[in-house]
Order: sequence, then C-alpha cells, then structure tokens
Amino acid sequence: MPIVGVPLRCTAAMPDTRAMPTPDRPIDDELLPGGTAKVLPARVVLRRADTAQSAALVGLAGFGALFAVVKARRSEAIDAALMLRWQAVKHPSLGRLMTVISWPGFPPQSRLIPPLIMGGFWLARLRVEAVMQLLAWGTGGLSEVLKSAMRRPRPVAGTDLRVVVAPLGGSSFPSGHVIVYAGTYGWLAYVAHSLVRPRWPRRLLVGGLTGLVAAVGPSRIYQGHHWPTDVAASYLLGMSYLVGLASIYRRLKGRRLHGHRVDPRRARA
Repeated sequence: MPIVGVPLRCTAAMPDTRAMPTPDRPIDDELLPGGTAKVLPARVVLRRADTAQSAALVGLAGFGALFAVVKARRSEAIDAALMLRWQAVKHPSLGRLMTVISWPGFPPQSRLIPPLIMGGFWLARLRVEAVMQLLAWGTGGLSEVLKSAMRRPRPVAGTDLRVVVAPLGGSSFPSGHVIVYAGTYGWLAYVAHSLVRPRWPRRLLVGGLTGLVAAVGPSRIYQGHHWPTDVAASYLLGMSYLVGLASIYRRLKGRRLHGHRVDPRRARA
C-alpha cells in the first residue's frame, strides 16, 4: 500500500524513442546496432589508421620475401604440391563456380567493368571516389611491370596438373586477376562500407565484394593458371596498395570537409 505524501517512482526502463519510427520520421539506421556512425571518435580513427599502416607494411614485407623466394626458384616443389592437392578436389559445381569467379578478370569484360564503375561514381557526383577508382584499377599496370621483371613460366598441363583453356598473357608472377580484384573490387567494397548507411544493404555489398576478392585466388590455382605463391604475393601487394588508397582518400575527404566549413565571423556578417 503506498504511503501518503511520498510520490511513486516508475523503475521500468523506458524505450529509446530516438530509434522508434514515426509517420513523419523513418527509423535512423545509425541508432541501431550495426549502423554506421557519421563521425567516429578521434581515438578510433587513429587506432584504425595505425592498424592499417602496420598491416600494409607487413604485406609489403611479405611480398618482398615471396618475390625473392620465387626469383631464386625455391618455391617450385611446394607450389606444385599445393596446386595438385587443390585440383584433386573435383566437383562439377566447384569447377563452374571457379570459372564464374574468374570471368570478370578476362578481356573484354576486364576492360569494361572498371570504367563503368568509375562512370557510375561520376554520374552520382562522387568525383573523388571516381578518381580513386581509376587509381585502384592501376593495379593492372603494376602487375604488368612485375610480370616483366619476374618472367616466371605459367603452369603446364601434365598427367595430374590441369590447366583450363583461357586467354592468358604475360608471366605467372604475380597474378593479375588477384591484384586487380584487390584494387578494383576491394576499393569498391571500401567505398560501400564508407558511404552506404543502411545496415543490410551495406553488409550485402561489402560481403559480396569481399567474397569475390577472397575467392579469385583459389580460382586461379584451381584452373591451373597460377602457382600458389603467385596468388599469395598478389594478395599481399594488393591489400597494401588498397590501404594506401584508403589513406589518400581519407586525407582528400578531410580537406574537402575542412574547405566547406563556414567561418562564424562571415556567417554573422
């Protein structure tokens, strides 16, 4: 029985009305678990930047080590063993999947898809993102330079080793597919993660693009077009390249944001 003169207090937790939709205000994804915050705390940004830079340095060091090992021809035995073991997994669906994953990396589609992505960014008034997408596509030129320096023979079909017929060119090291996918589709995944606000579309886009990049390496080995060390080195260099692009992008966007700030004294005038 309540005591007279003493107000009753409700101890039940009240719902957060900020996250509740109304007829004139849709629900804000940023207030939900998994929503993307527009502005991250400075300590979080610095911690992520330091982690990314460390990963890029490790990637470059790993690429250099693999380059030296392959150049000295000390990886041939393990390359052959790993390739034969992976190709021993035979299933019609797996073979078709590997073909589909590698398809965007062959001409003519490999010369059409990246410009279409850049054009889409440009039409959407995302000019910085379009230019950065062009730089991401530059991994193809980097691959050609490294191929000329290495001149490693590609796998040759034999009794156990299988090579799928395809329009191949250049030497085996590094894998052009892997490094271009890491740059082109890896950058697209980064942009989707940065700009797409709704949670589920963002997760689907980033997950699909990341899965494509992750699967192209195994597909190149399964089809017999590259040795495992070609693929591993390409992932290391491609991810380091992508981290560098992200760092440049953050700087450019930061300058644009600072440039659009209004001087309070001019605003009052």
